Amino acid sequence: MVDQMVLKAQKWVNSTYRGVSGYTTCPEDGKTGWSVMYSLTRALQHELGITALSDSFGPSTLAEVTKRGGIKSTETNQNIVKIAQSGFFCKGYHAGDIDGGYGFNTQTACADMLDDMGLPLATSIPPKAVKALLTMDAYVVVGGGTDKVRNIQRWLNGRYWEKESFYLIPCDGIYSRDAQKALMKAIQYAIGLADSAATGNFGPATQAGLLAHPVNKGDNGLFVQLFSAGAVFNGPAWYRTTNGEYNTREASFTDTYDDQLESYIRAFQEFSQLDKTGGGNYQTWAQLLVSMGDPDRPATACDTRFTITASRAAALKAAGYDSVGRYLDEEPGGTLDKEIKPGELQTIFDAGMRCFPIFQYGARKLADFSYTSGYQHGLKAHERAKYYGFNRGTTIYFAVDYDATDPEITSNILPYFYGVRSGLASRSGHYVPGVYGSRNVCIRATTEADIRWAFVSGMSWGFSGNLGFSLPKNWAFNQIKEFKFVNGGDSFDLDRVVHKSGADFGASSINTPGTPTDAFIGYIQELYDLARSYGKGDPNLLVMDYVRSDSYNDGQWKLLLGGADSGFIDYAESHGMSIRRTFIDSFTATELGAEHLLATMCGHYKMQQPSGNLTNRGDVAGWAGDLSTFYGEWRRDADDYADGRSYCAARLAKSDVNSSFGYADLMEDADGYLIANAIRSGKNIVDAFRDHYVNGGNLTRFKRFYQNRFHGSNQGVVDVSYAFFAQQDDDLIIAGITWLINSTGGFPTTAPGALAYSKLESYLLGFADALQSRVGAETRQRATYIARHGDPRKKQTR
Repeated sequence: MVDQMVLKAQKWVNSTYRGVSGYTTCPEDGKTGWSVMYSLTRALQHELGITALSDSFGPSTLAEVTKRGGIKSTETNQNIVKIAQSGFFCKGYHAGDIDGGYGFNTQTACADMLDDMGLPLATSIPPKAVKALLTMDAYVVVGGGTDKVRNIQRWLNGRYWEKESFYLIPCDGIYSRDAQKALMKAIQYAIGLADSAATGNFGPATQAGLLAHPVNKGDNGLFVQLFSAGAVFNGPAWYRTTNGEYNTREASFTDTYDDQLESYIRAFQEFSQLDKTGGGNYQTWAQLLVSMGDPDRPATACDTRFTITASRAAALKAAGYDSVGRYLDEEPGGTLDKEIKPGELQTIFDAGMRCFPIFQYGARKLADFSYTSGYQHGLKAHERAKYYGFNRGTTIYFAVDYDATDPEITSNILPYFYGVRSGLASRSGHYVPGVYGSRNVCIRATTEADIRWAFVSGMSWGFSGNLGFSLPKNWAFNQIKEFKFVNGGDSFDLDRVVHKSGADFGASSINTPGTPTDAFIGYIQELYDLARSYGKGDPNLLVMDYVRSDSYNDGQWKLLLGGADSGFIDYAESHGMSIRRTFIDSFTATELGAEHLLATMCGHYKMQQPSGNLTNRGDVAGWAGDLSTFYGEWRRDADDYADGRSYCAARLAKSDVNSSFGYADLMEDADGYLIANAIRSGKNIVDAFRDHYVNGGNLTRFKRFYQNRFHGSNQGVVDVSYAFFAQQDDDLIIAGITWLINSTGGFPTTAPGALAYSKLESYLLGFADALQSRVGAETRQRATYIARHGDPRKKQTR
């Protein structure tokens, strides 16, 4: 959309300075952006008498602005005022007109911007604010930002803006590199470093200062404020509840170390693999501030390019290392001799250690990454892992060994991982893809390419992808220090790696048949055999009812699905059975919820899918119930997400977001639907599970769910979902929808049918997007490649 005042600013600055040497024109399209800010910066430099014009508002420009005292309300150079007015319009502040008169509207725009920045109100623009004015930094909350973060950004600006080494940071609510660096400088001021020594780097003086300033419950003052700011910046802390579910705790900016902050820190320490003291010791300070944290804290994993001999394995084990990362192969033309050697894995296992495999061909520049290379690497990694005998379900970590920027992740890194997933899937999904890289690489590969486990290159704390990003929820390893490991007269380079308890820890054996899901299938077999010997009712249904009986057998669930057979529950438990709540998916290594899965199966098994766009109670037990609770969350958060499609894009079926409809929930909905239909078609529950999780049914789960339940199109998803929400005639379902929505949205939440169709449709399209993206991403990428280059499986090279 064209902004007429931005267009006027573009036309004015171009027409005024087009003939000036060194001036660069900006597009005249009425859209704000860096191009117009650069043009305004060059224009200001010209007015200040600087002859070597530049896009950068650097020290020389700031010095000249400072000599003038900023841009004062008494400024007589009308062009300088027009530059300021143009900047205000480009930042969304109404300055009246671009007329060179520093009148009431311009003064109001200045006051509004300074207030948004957290600075004292004034009618003149201070020098540092002039610099900030001619950037694309925002000073109001933007999409994805929060008021909590913005309040800290404003506080930092307001407290430290007059420090010589401190520059104004955005107040957009987003934890970014600028925010992280500003917090670090604030800490350096607080521990007594000179203004000139406050660099924002986590150096020895800063580390010593933090060692001398622990904070604990009951403390108050500046250091608690700085500590709590770091906690807020790191975002929600994941922790596991007593019943095994994941939840999050959040921190608030405070000057008192209260119960809420202590509770958050305990969760953060657990998530970060630190001692759960609840206090702000040095290790916790460091973990809040930099990706490597304290590089000398305990670590139980390591990685190296050097061969692990029996002597080295024994020494590593004695030093406290329980797992080591080793390379599956040496890249073509490589000279490091880094691949696993014959017999090496058994040497590692004999020492009581595990091994997590790494795959890296190049991976140090953008050109190394594409869908094509990812597909080829997936094939090669499968071949090498099979050669070494790694068991099915082993995670292979594919490396991104450089500081990939956000645009590069979009253009190359994500397609690479789509290719990796496709390559591995083409070999029956024998191995699970993992990612090695910066926090940002790991987060985006996780959330957008569904990569299961992350190996974070935390020791590269200066990477832009590690600054302003928290640890991904699915981190398994965090590489924190490279050093020389000494074993008597032998020494070799080693990376210290922190392992997250409960996450992937590598392989402890090789050439073992089976899948990660086998144990759970064995459990289903035991239940099925007991159900048959029980001699009453449908054995398949008895198994479903038993597993769901603890969490999905009361209130609305009993009305929806009926009560579980209490006689069989007693019978099964008398034979030593108990409810298993989770198991591992053999294809993605995702932890799935057995109770939710079996409740979904029960609904679809009991109630056959109706024709056309109609829905029934079976849908409520699965996808439709999840879509209802998630609808309640959207309405609860509607002030921040007016558009339902955007809300779905940010929060639906995400593995790193705490919501009622996460990625595992979507998998369970698809699996429950498909397995139930297989049983309805004549298979027993054990064979249906085995076909799905062992014989490759889960490789196409989303495609078959999308096609069979929603007619294979986004419009089908919208039509079926709309019929469920707005054209329902089952009073029990209507009551269930209301209950589910109010359980997350609060009472009373606006019913879906009461929304305008366009508004509800946008939400349902978001659900369709989430499904279709998982169906189509790999298929589209592979089809495009084959159309252009032929089938990469026929071109595999070592």
